[in-house]
Amino acid sequence: MTLEWIDWLSIVAFFVISLVIGVAVTRRAGSSANEFFASGRSMPWWLLGVSMVATTFSADTPNLVTDMVRQHGVAGNWLWWAFLLTGMVTVFIYAKLWRRSNVLTDIEFYELRYSGKSAAFLRGFRALYLGIFFNVIIMASVLLAGIKIAGVMLGISPVTTVTLVSGIVVIYTMLGGLRGVLLTDFVQFIIAMAGSIAAAVVVLNLPQVGGLGNLLAHPAVQNRISLLPDFSDSTLVMTVFVIPLAVQWWSVWYPGAEPGGGGYIAQRMLAAKDERNAVGATLFFNIAHYALRPWPWIIVALTSLVVFPDLASLQKAFPQIDSDILRHDLAYPAMLTFLPHGLLGVVIASLIAALMSTISTQLNWGASYIVNDFYRRFIRQHPEERELVLVGRLSIFALMILGAVFALFLQNALQAFHILLQIGAGTGLLFLLRWFWWRISAASEIAAMVISFMVAVFFEVLYPNLGLPELIEWQRLVIGVAITTVGWIAVTFVTRPTDETTLIEFYRKVHPGGPGWRTVVEAGLSSGSLDKAVVKERWSLPLEMLCVFLGVVLVYGSLFATGFWLYGNVAPAIAATLAAGAAGFALVRLWKRLRFD
Repeated sequence: MTLEWIDWLSIVAFFVISLVIGVAVTRRAGSSANEFFASGRSMPWWLLGVSMVATTFSADTPNLVTDMVRQHGVAGNWLWWAFLLTGMVTVFIYAKLWRRSNVLTDIEFYELRYSGKSAAFLRGFRALYLGIFFNVIIMASVLLAGIKIAGVMLGISPVTTVTLVSGIVVIYTMLGGLRGVLLTDFVQFIIAMAGSIAAAVVVLNLPQVGGLGNLLAHPAVQNRISLLPDFSDSTLVMTVFVIPLAVQWWSVWYPGAEPGGGGYIAQRMLAAKDERNAVGATLFFNIAHYALRPWPWIIVALTSLVVFPDLASLQKAFPQIDSDILRHDLAYPAMLTFLPHGLLGVVIASLIAALMSTISTQLNWGASYIVNDFYRRFIRQHPEERELVLVGRLSIFALMILGAVFALFLQNALQAFHILLQIGAGTGLLFLLRWFWWRISAASEIAAMVISFMVAVFFEVLYPNLGLPELIEWQRLVIGVAITTVGWIAVTFVTRPTDETTLIEFYRKVHPGGPGWRTVVEAGLSSGSLDKAVVKERWSLPLEMLCVFLGVVLVYGSLFATGFWLYGNVAPAIAATLAAGAAGFALVRLWKRLRFD
């Protein structure tokens, strides 16, 4: 495909805007580590919320959604829609706790909550494990989407793609710190949403598709539009619906949807000016992420079933694409090749924006672990602020190189998705309970981390060569969750608990409340270390759980209502709209009763 000058104008303008923002905030970003990685803890909810949405809206996200729709229908999206449950739990229960902890990174939390050498080891190891290993996998999957988009739409080689994208994004991320990332995310989200909506409208009106009505009536699409899976297909139901809703959301650690919050979501909450803004940002993120964005991607995915019904048709249309990376997720960029010039440049710029917003966040987030939780904690404990910023910028550069190299070895986005799910299987329950049960210790976390990783390696590397019956994804996930959960709980009871002084100080600072802290509270009151006024505060968890339920109804109701209106199913559309409206009204009324420090 050949771009015209008007297309290049959009792309170049986007690059210039991103670089200008990075340069504009360079001086302020370089003043301290707190400014470089947390924007001085002064950010409003709307900017943080948009940044969360922009980060999770990566170039590989529509590819992943397309892969799911083409293989499992619209209902296949329950694989990630189910994460709304943990998202809403984070909004109303954990967001304010994170902000109250006042740590710079969520990894620093380990030495706030736990004690001794095991806590220090956990902090240092997780800083490198997540900051480098996990981070590189995420960036590689994002860059893989860029490789496929550039290959289909521009005919650019993988090496050229990763070199150009990496070179641009690493410059403004190194210069602007988190503040630069947040500001560019705001611009990038607007461009990305506009591009995805415009693309959906255009492909719907292609002669091969013939509009929304003809699309929904097409034989290749009719059996793919249901919002619920075919319950006669037990394997599909278990894979995309039952397991995600019953097990996956609370048990699996996945970047952007960590049980109890974590990663770059926690980074945004910690950068908020106060607890109310932290909660508001995370609420906006979950509404926009699950209710606002999916349908333009789904529409394009459905149209691809008409134009490119199978992989053979994709290979025929794009013979220059290496067969090793030819998967169903390629159908999304393939559909974008039908866009007219002018709009084509905008959409390409929107995809670049989505890609860069995710990578820039991953770079800053990963560097924050390396600097705050490894370098400052174990290498130089009293460095100057400028030194920390320099190490952060060098870490960003190194992470970008690693991510770019690894991207050349992945085959599709869904592959990376399942790898990450399996590695994090079984750790989620611990992340939820550690705030509310004093007995969980650093040993518990180490056990969960080690066991989940060993199980993932077993299933991904060893099991296929043992000649045993093949296990599908959900079976491996459930087995991994069970083994890891039993393992870390057993380790919890056979190892020493966290030092009492550390537990009392954690409760005093965060005051999570609840019966799980009764032992610590009694010890704190006896020693005079805890204020009776804090201890006697009413536990707000019941009210927060009600808000979680209403939030889930609001978002799922909005998501389903949009789908039913598009499908022309008036009665269920009205019911879903009313349910979402009632839940939203109730949330507004309850908001005033939530307690913020």
